[in-house]
Amino acid sequence: KQVKEFDESKMGVKGLLDSGITSIPNMFIHPPETLSTLKKPTSQTCTNQTIPLIDLSNFNIPTKRHQLVEQIRDATSSWGFFQVINNGIPLSVLDETVNAIKAFHDQPHEVKSKLYTHAHDREGVIYTSNYDLYRTNAATWHDSLLVWLSPEKKRTEEKEIPEVCRKELLALDLHSEKVAETLLDLLSEGLGLGAEKFKDLGFLVTKLIVGHYYPYCPQPDLTVGFTPHTDSGLTVLLQNQVGGLQVKHDDEWVDVEPIPGALTINIGDSIQIMSNDKYVSVEHRVLAKASKEPRISVVAFFNLETKSDTNYYGPLPELLTPDKPALYRKFTMLEFQEGFYSKGLDSKSFIQKITL
Repeated sequence: KQVKEFDESKMGVKGLLDSGITSIPNMFIHPPETLSTLKKPTSQTCTNQTIPLIDLSNFNIPTKRHQLVEQIRDATSSWGFFQVINNGIPLSVLDETVNAIKAFHDQPHEVKSKLYTHAHDREGVIYTSNYDLYRTNAATWHDSLLVWLSPEKKRTEEKEIPEVCRKELLALDLHSEKVAETLLDLLSEGLGLGAEKFKDLGFLVTKLIVGHYYPYCPQPDLTVGFTPHTDSGLTVLLQNQVGGLQVKHDDEWVDVEPIPGALTINIGDSIQIMSNDKYVSVEHRVLAKASKEPRISVVAFFNLETKSDTNYYGPLPELLTPDKPALYRKFTMLEFQEGFYSKGLDSKSFIQKITL
């Protein structure tokens, strides 16, 4: 009943907070086995661990490109995550995008609610809270704006993007695609393949930008901002300075500290499968925070065509030998997507399903 009322109110988590609540509703309280992982043990050995930081300015320097390929290969095979600086996106574009997403979520309820839905087949622009609201055991503390930018049949008309963030999201789209293209080249080369391999497979076909808003949480020890999960393709993330993102590494949760001007990159399950485990897709989550300043993250997802049931993907034949056979069976992106939308967000269940 509480879930249904929350959904039908179209107010999102921010609306709940604006209504004056001082404790979180029961639907947001997570089970003890989840909450127990939020507190770091005092003897934690990985407090000094951090995801790799990579300088992309060497991309066009032939003598240094090989070193860059190695850095990204090492980061992606051990962490699955890294941050990139000197990524070609002006700091002004990054700052303006964060401010624009905040401005969208700060709009009055009656403005945002016109875009609210939980329909997964809706295209264009979507405002929602907890995309898996009806398929999960506990809700999480965030709201989201989704803008589909490709393929053509899903593409949002420019005039449909809310004016408060239209110019900024279109600018970020142009810049982030260049970053994604650069990274796909380097990831392909890191596998000993031609630079165009991942692009030729279609990893720039489907583009989705999501602006998440994590407001102040009165009881951050009882809920999470985002549950542990893995992504699908290549993810390019911009975050403000509030923090809260964590990556699982060696069975410990490691903080991803925000760095001004940096982008956080991670690869998803489909790239792990195609690389036959040379690259890893890892769990990540976002903590709920008692910070008065909201956490803002803007995520550009680059994926294969999801509607096709004729293209089969699996470990790349060029990487297979009698000593290193395929670890996974082939799959279609339609099968991948159906698995994604049939349950709540979770960790690597699709990878487990197609493991040979």
